[in-house]
Amino acid sequence: MDFNADYSLTINGQAVRTDDEMDVINPATGKPFARSPKAGQAEVDAAVDAAKSALAGWKALGWEGRREKLIAAARAIEPHAEAFARLFTMEQGRPYDMAKGEIDLGAYWIKAVARQDLADEIVEDSDTRTVVVRHEPLGVVAAIVPWNFPFLLGIWKIAPALIAGNTMVLKPSPFTPLCTLKLAELWRDILPPGVFNVISGDNDLGPMMTAHPGFAKISFTGSTATGKRVMESASRDLKRITLELGGNDAAIIMPDVDVKAVAQKLFFGAFYNSAQICIATKRMYIHEAIYDELRDELYKLAQSSVVGDGLEQGTMFGPIQNQPQYDRVMKLIDGARSQNLVLLEGSAVPDNGGYFIPITLVDNPPEGAPVVTEEAFGPVLPLLKFSDIDDVVARANASEYGLAGAVWSDDIGQAVEIANRLETGTVWINDNLQNGPHIPFAGAKQSGFGVENGKEGLREYTWPRTVFIPKQKVG
Repeated sequence: MDFNADYSLTINGQAVRTDDEMDVINPATGKPFARSPKAGQAEVDAAVDAAKSALAGWKALGWEGRREKLIAAARAIEPHAEAFARLFTMEQGRPYDMAKGEIDLGAYWIKAVARQDLADEIVEDSDTRTVVVRHEPLGVVAAIVPWNFPFLLGIWKIAPALIAGNTMVLKPSPFTPLCTLKLAELWRDILPPGVFNVISGDNDLGPMMTAHPGFAKISFTGSTATGKRVMESASRDLKRITLELGGNDAAIIMPDVDVKAVAQKLFFGAFYNSAQICIATKRMYIHEAIYDELRDELYKLAQSSVVGDGLEQGTMFGPIQNQPQYDRVMKLIDGARSQNLVLLEGSAVPDNGGYFIPITLVDNPPEGAPVVTEEAFGPVLPLLKFSDIDDVVARANASEYGLAGAVWSDDIGQAVEIANRLETGTVWINDNLQNGPHIPFAGAKQSGFGVENGKEGLREYTWPRTVFIPKQKVG
C-alpha cells in the first residue's frame, strides 16, 4: 500500500477517481505536496446509494458479526501506523511522535467501542405484559470531520455508527483528506462494500451532504458557525444530528496549587497541537496571589519550546494547519498588539513560508478583549487575574460556549464545588484534555448538540423501538 500517492475515493468498496483534484498543502512549508480527489454531487449520490444497499446485510450481521469486522479493521491499522503518522504530519503538521500517538489511539478506540453494545432493555415485566426497548440503527450516516484531529475524530464517528448497524459516508476536511482516504483504502477488503465510504472535496461538498435526503443522520465536528448551518439544513427533513462545536474553555487556578508542579501540565493543556483543540484551555484565570509566579513559569516554558516542522527531530509544536486559520490567529494577536496589551512571545519560529506562530501569552488583558472572548484555536493564551470565587465563576461562564473547563486546587472538595458551577459539558479537576471511549462527551450552550462516546454516544446512532408483549392471548 503506497501512502505517498494514489489517493482515491472509496465508494462501494472500490477506488473511484475524479476528473477534478485539489492541492493538499504541507503547513510546515506552505506548499502543495499531494493532490486529492474532488468529489461532487454524482459521487455523493453514488456513495449514498452504496451505503443504502449495504444496510440490510450489515444490520443482519448483528452485534457480534459487526464487532468481529471492526476489530479486524482496527488491527489492520497497526502495521501501517508509522506510514499513517508520517502522512499525518505532512498534511496536518503535528510532530511525528504525537501524530503516531493519534493513529495508535484511533486503533485502540475502535476496539473499545466495538466491544460495546446496546442490549434489549426490559422496562416493564408485570403480570400482564413485558415491555422491551430495542435499539435500531438509523440508516446511512453522514460524517463530517475537521482538520485538527482528522484521524481520531473520524473514528469517534465511524466506530459507534458502524457497530450500531449503520453505514456511513465520511467527508474529511479538504485541508487533511489523505489519511482518511488511505484508511478507507485499507478497509476495502475488510468491511463489506458500501458499509464505509469516503469522499473528499472542497467546501461545497459538505452542503451537498447535509441537504441529501438519503442521510438519516449527520455527525459534524467543526465551528459553531458552520454547525448552525448544518442544523438548519438537517431541519428540512428532520435528520438526526450530532454537533461537536467550538469552545472557549476556562481553567481556574486556585492559590493553593504548587505552581512549579502544575505549570507544565497547564502549559501543554493550552498548547498541545499548537492549541488547535476544541477542549484546550483558552482562558486561564489565575488567583492574584500566584499570578506573577505562574505567569513567569509559563513564559519560561514558552521560551524553551521548539516550534517547527513536525518531521524534524526535537520539534515540540508544529504549524497552524492552514492559511485561513493562520490569518485568523494573527488577526487576534495583531489586534491585541494594537490595543497595547502585553504579549509575551515564546521562542522564534521558522521563517520559511510555513504557517508558524510563536507561542504567545497575553498578560492580564481586559475581560472584553477579543483575545479573551473569541476562540483563538491557535497558540495565543490570555492569562487573567482573579481574587473572588463567585467573580471568577461568573467570568468563566460569561461565554456563548460551554464545551469544557478545569479547576486546579489542592482542596478537592472546594474544586468539586466550583466544577459543579461551571456551565460546561466536561470539567476536569487538576487535569485537562482527558476523555475516553466509555466516557460521554457533550457540549453545553453553543458548543454542541448531542453526545459522542460512551453508551450515550452509541445511542445517538440508534432509534428506540418499544414493543409491548402481552402475557395472555387475546380473548
